[in-house]
Amino acid sequence: MKLAGLKSVDNSHDESVWAAAWVPATEARPALLLTGSLDETVKLWRPDELSLERTNAGHFLGVVSVAAHPSGVIAASASIDSFVRVFDVDTNATIATLEAPPSEVWQMQFDPKGTTLAVAGGGSASIKLWDTATWELNATLSIPRPEQPKPSDKGNKKFVLSVAWSPDGKRLACGSMDGTISIFDVARAKFLHHLEGHFMPVRSLVFSPVEPRLLFSASDDAHVHMYDAEGKSLVGSMSGHASWVLSVDVSPDGAAIATGSSDRTVRLWDLSMRAAVQTMSNHSDQVWGVAFRPMAGAGVRAGGRLASVSDDKSISLYDYS
Repeated sequence: MKLAGLKSVDNSHDESVWAAAWVPATEARPALLLTGSLDETVKLWRPDELSLERTNAGHFLGVVSVAAHPSGVIAASASIDSFVRVFDVDTNATIATLEAPPSEVWQMQFDPKGTTLAVAGGGSASIKLWDTATWELNATLSIPRPEQPKPSDKGNKKFVLSVAWSPDGKRLACGSMDGTISIFDVARAKFLHHLEGHFMPVRSLVFSPVEPRLLFSASDDAHVHMYDAEGKSLVGSMSGHASWVLSVDVSPDGAAIATGSSDRTVRLWDLSMRAAVQTMSNHSDQVWGVAFRPMAGAGVRAGGRLASVSDDKSISLYDYS
């Protein structure tokens, strides 16, 4: 796989762009790129020319995460204002507004079937599960706290930053400020185990779409880890970024991952080689988000796309083959 720069939009937002996700295609339209910014807006972009489709307002502080429902019909945005806004992608009508205490709304993701929205609970050291039929809180998965905290532990080291669903929707992973990753059995609402190896915040997680046990993590320690999430083992560690790794995503075929870093680069990693095979330097500031476009439906031809967003207010789009 090789990336080729396709298009960049400077000043795509008025402030830093912290979040990006692809909205799946529907019968009526192609997939759209969803971005969220500290300028309090969410924007929708056409996938190839990166032309602006719509700007959505509704938050009172910066947007830290965006997520798209697998149907492509609805999406959600989470803000520092402690609200999650769920909206209709094509009309921008608000479907639901979910409220949380301050510092308890961070990354979020819909489960593969679209029945549940998982929200990383920040300072509550938990994941909140919202029912997408009623928009009521279904469950709270809490990370067990150590029985005897060390005297050196100051503050809440289990502050939850990131969340990811397994492809079958049976497991949830969350990454914390202290570098630990927690795995939960969703059906039983039960904590299973921790995955260790990072020693700084884990800001991004993603499961492989083809190897359901394989989990990738991005951390401020400048490493990308591969875990067997069921076997509790670290199966690979990849390094190459010069600073914090802020985001990670896996290609639809599971053969590669992309990462964004505060070293201002996007890197493409070949998983068979467990090494970075390409470095893209389109951005002039921290890269907060990378996102591969999902596979098109059967019979639909669509080229591979990767998007990245940055503190420099720009969006870059890459072609890959």
